[in-house]
Amino acid sequence: MSNELLGGFPYITVGNVAMISIGLGMIYLGVARRYEPLLLVPIGLGVLLSNLPATGIAEDHGFLGMLRKAGLDNELFPLLMFLGVGALTDFTPLLQNPSTILLGAAAQFGIFAALIAAILLGWDIGNAAAIGIIGSADGPTTIFVATQLADVDLWGPITVAAYSYMAMVPIIQPPIMRLLTTKKERSVRMAYPSTPPSYRSRVLFPIVVIILGSLIAPKAAPLIGMLMIGNLLREVGVVDRLSQSAQNELINVTTIFLGLAVGSTMTAERFLELETL
Repeated sequence: MSNELLGGFPYITVGNVAMISIGLGMIYLGVARRYEPLLLVPIGLGVLLSNLPATGIAEDHGFLGMLRKAGLDNELFPLLMFLGVGALTDFTPLLQNPSTILLGAAAQFGIFAALIAAILLGWDIGNAAAIGIIGSADGPTTIFVATQLADVDLWGPITVAAYSYMAMVPIIQPPIMRLLTTKKERSVRMAYPSTPPSYRSRVLFPIVVIILGSLIAPKAAPLIGMLMIGNLLREVGVVDRLSQSAQNELINVTTIFLGLAVGSTMTAERFLELETL
């Protein structure tokens, strides 16, 4: 009876305190430092809630547990995010200058560098691949791959690492650019075609990418499909309500639920292990 009167205080552990501190740290970085606030704030709140003892919030019957099962275990939230991202993306520069697609190849070096490093550190191939995808600097892709290949204990750490890495890019990139290029090279202006791509090409592009991308990489078909469906909604020009909903309400609500669900996986007993850290 005395424990019931004291609520959750008798059950709090050092691990709970540590994880609550980590959650508060994420919220601080998102709010005060503006480091990926759209994801770090809800993830931090998810970490905070899931590590409050005796609440059952993060268990299967709790609301965070239900969010996790409904949106992470079946990869639904990352796919909905990609629908919104596709609706927000303008592929006009790529269609005007197709050679810029080669710039995306640089991400592959980061992926394989992280993959090899993870294998050398002793991770099995599934977890190593999920860790490696952090090198793509793409949050929804990282979450999608992690939920497919990685142990559930790693979903949270991998997601936080990916978004932390993305937040640090503007800090890391300028000195590296100055180191690798001259002032003259940095002042070069790229030629930019003045003629916009035709309406037909903008509509056909996502359809062609869905077909070819899914045939080349069937496992990636859900991601490719949702990204290009979102872009098609944007470009056809006759479903503005759907396009605007995907760009605003859908992606915003999904971001909240995704962050809370990812944060709920970062409980003390899962996160505070030497291998995970």
